[in-house]
This record gives sequence, C-alpha cells and structure tokens, in this order.
Amino acid sequence: MEELLALAASMEQEAIDGYLALSRRMKDMGRPELSSVFDSLVAEELGHLGKVGDWRAALEYRDGGNLTPPPEQLFDDEGAGVVAPELLSAYRAFSTAVRNEERAFVFWTYVSAHAQSDEIRNAAERMAREELGHVAKLRRERRRAFHAERSQVLDINQAELRSLESRLSGLLRHLAAKSSGNEQVRIQDLAQQADLRAEAIAAHPFGTTPRGVKVPQAAVEEALPLCEFLADCYLDLGDRASAEEDADRARSYAAQVIHCLRALRGLAGMRQPET
Repeated sequence: MEELLALAASMEQEAIDGYLALSRRMKDMGRPELSSVFDSLVAEELGHLGKVGDWRAALEYRDGGNLTPPPEQLFDDEGAGVVAPELLSAYRAFSTAVRNEERAFVFWTYVSAHAQSDEIRNAAERMAREELGHVAKLRRERRRAFHAERSQVLDINQAELRSLESRLSGLLRHLAAKSSGNEQVRIQDLAQQADLRAEAIAAHPFGTTPRGVKVPQAAVEEALPLCEFLADCYLDLGDRASAEEDADRARSYAAQVIHCLRALRGLAGMRQPET
C-alpha cells in the first residue's frame, strides 16, 4: 500500500515538473498568457499531490524518501516543449492536460482491476476517482478556452498553400534584408524556394487538400511558425495523396521546408526552441 501511494505521488510530481518546464518555456518565448495557463495546471497538480500526501499521513506512512518511479513515463507534453509557441493556445494546453489525466485514470483503473488485495483495489479506485474528477474540471476549462479562442483563430483550410508560400517568401526576404553575408544569401535562397513552390502549386494544384486545421493568426505571421505549419501540411498531403506523383512532390516540399526550419532556428537573434 505504501508503495502504491509513493507511486501516486511520483506520478503527480512528474506532471508538476512537466508543466513547470512548459511554463518556463512559454515565459521565455514571450507568451505570458500561456505561461499562466501552465502555472494553473501546476497548481492543480500540487493540490492533487497534497491529497496523496494527506492520505499517506492519515494511514501513518512516511511522507518522504525516494518516490517510486512510474513503470513508464506517463506525462506527455505532446510536442508543446519543442513546437513554435505561436502554434500553441490555451485550448491546446488544456487538451494536453486532459489527455494526461485520462491516461492516469486508465492507469489506476488497470491497477484496480488487477489488484491482489482489497486494500490495493480500494486505493486504486480512489485514485481513479480523483483523476476522473480532475479530467472533468480540465474539460470544462478546455471548453471555456475553445469558446474564448474561436474568434481569434484562422481557418487555414480556407487559405491556399500558394498564398501561404508567398507569405513565407515575403517574411524570409524581410529577414534577409536584416542579414548580411552568407546568412543573407542562404535566406534569399529559401525565399526563392518558397516562390518556386508557390508557382508550381498554382500551375499544378494538389489533388488533395490538407486536413482542416485551426491555428492562431500569429502562426502565419512569422516565418518560423509558418514554416512549421507548412511542413505539417506537406507531410499530411504526402500521407494522404491519392496520386503517387502528388505524394512524392508533397514529401519533397516537406523536406525543403524542414531545411528552412533548421536554418531559421539557427539564425542569430531568433528564438530557438529546444530540439
């Protein structure tokens, strides 16, 4: 029983550490509104950890020492730690939290179903109920975020890939104008590639369009997040294209955009997400 409660505490601490890291990253990246969202998730998890501590104390188990690590890492930030911050939103943050709590709920349900004693079974069921309550609360927060952000997002599916590539070219040329030497030449080459992709798409449109996705307006107003979005679009097209020629072209474009991403992340003075 003591090991089970130590495991519960370890899982809560894992989530706390994950949300703290995301909060710090959002603050460093100039997204204080998202930093506060992750701070609120940290507070939620600290409250949950406190309940586990109270439970251990009530059962007269020591509240300290080495925590039992989970059998596998259960917390998953789903790419929030590396994606361009412009592609994140409060809705996505809460969605990540919801899925992590659902994963924890399933874990405790599994423990309960395979428990070898009534004491362990009852404890696991209690943890499952706690996680389910957390899921319900976070789902409510996610709904609020969705309704608050609906008027602030851009339906990318209505925008043509050609116009997005042209926008990327313009943003790259603006960056090139502020650069010099080999760096300037490299950025100009990337802008030219974007122009060529736009021209090719205008002359030979893809038979399949990217899946409908909504992202914040900021995601298409700066070169780095726009590059990330275009890479996702082309990879999606490569997977779903009905014609092999379209699939090959989409993957080729995705490769070009990924090279562009790497170049942008290496530019002096630009934000550089961890990779």
